[in-house]
Amino acid sequence: MSKVNSEELGNKPIGKLLIKQAVPASIGILVMSINILVDTIFVGNWIGSIGIAAINVVLPVSFFIAALGMAIGIGGSSIISRALGANNDHKALKTFGNQITITLIVTISMVVIGLTFINELIPAFGGKGEIFDPAKIYYRVVLYGVPVLALAMMGNTVIRAEGKPKFAMVAMIIPSVGNLIMDYVFINVMDYGMLGAAWATTGSYILCMGYILWFFLSKHSELKIRWSDFGIDFKILKEISALGFVTLSRQAVVSVTYLLLNNILFDLGGESSVATYAIISRMLMFALFPVLGVTQGFLPIAGYNYGAEQYGRVRESINKAIGYASGVALIVFSLIMIFPETIVSVFTDDKQVMEDTPGAMRWVFAAVPIIALQLIGSAYFQAIGKAVPALLLTLSRQGFVFIPLILILPNYYGELGVWISFPLADLLSTIITGYFLRREVKSTLIVKDEAQVEAT
Repeated sequence: MSKVNSEELGNKPIGKLLIKQAVPASIGILVMSINILVDTIFVGNWIGSIGIAAINVVLPVSFFIAALGMAIGIGGSSIISRALGANNDHKALKTFGNQITITLIVTISMVVIGLTFINELIPAFGGKGEIFDPAKIYYRVVLYGVPVLALAMMGNTVIRAEGKPKFAMVAMIIPSVGNLIMDYVFINVMDYGMLGAAWATTGSYILCMGYILWFFLSKHSELKIRWSDFGIDFKILKEISALGFVTLSRQAVVSVTYLLLNNILFDLGGESSVATYAIISRMLMFALFPVLGVTQGFLPIAGYNYGAEQYGRVRESINKAIGYASGVALIVFSLIMIFPETIVSVFTDDKQVMEDTPGAMRWVFAAVPIIALQLIGSAYFQAIGKAVPALLLTLSRQGFVFIPLILILPNYYGELGVWISFPLADLLSTIITGYFLRREVKSTLIVKDEAQVEAT
């Protein structure tokens, strides 16, 4: 098989590679974030608050199933990057085929269960009273499209693993733009209400999957799988599951964190405190998109060069990724510290919220300049296929540090205890990650690099 662009991951300057990988990833994350916000505004204005509530009831279900696709995608993509770096095309193809098979089996099974217990699940997630009927309409249609979404999420990570970040970016932009256009047509023009909102969402999934299918069938992809590649290889399945579990666990812990924070803040300060956190969480989603983009761009570079046994380039990619991500994080930090009042005024004119949020936001973002080390460090272990340290470091901030802090500190400092938990968790988890990353670099990368030099 002739290489197309994945070889660039092993020979192009690391700095240029990071920019090439990170910029499209950042743009894709930004567009998806904007889509979520604008989609909510459309539904709220054209259907009403009941429509927003109905969507919120369904989102946890569809997001969880989609997260399964992402987990399988990231787990398998780590294997593919290393296999391409090692010129093991057979393993790369077999892994991709297994990813498709596993994604279909898992998500279709989840959809069957979800549709079978539809009348029980919707009320359990809060779809009661007037919300039940519109939530059921939205739920049923969106659930049909969730396997397509899971395949699209999985396929997108594989495109990135091949070293094709621009195609991955387009795959993220297409459903966002498509959803907004179809929202306007189905809801505002054709007046289909919740059914229109549901088909707009499902239609955007289909558009995304259509583009990804085109990519893998085109000359741009190196992964031309055969029917035999779809057969389950349990060794590969075990490796995908171990690495994918890292992503799935992170999503689960984030969900638990949101649940705890909303309840703790409501008890401490009522609706205004919950609104303050809602604004801050939106800012975390938007403001950190370039940092997350660098992290995503780093993954295939580290994985490919580790598989190619170019350990010096792996070390360089770690250092430059941390440097680039820290630089953009510092810019984000500066803007938040200088303009918090202006930022809050964009979201609300509630006097209490406008008074409370700027100070809270400054606390939450206080340690942002150092989080690059934590994100890149945990991503590194996932990129090279070391599932256990990747899982532990990924969960270190939210699970092992942050959750205990928000359960303890508010008892002594009230609402302030919640806000100071954010920078403390960032600081402690960064120290932990820095220790393990430094030890890994010294004991593995430097040792192997020196051994190669001596051998030559």
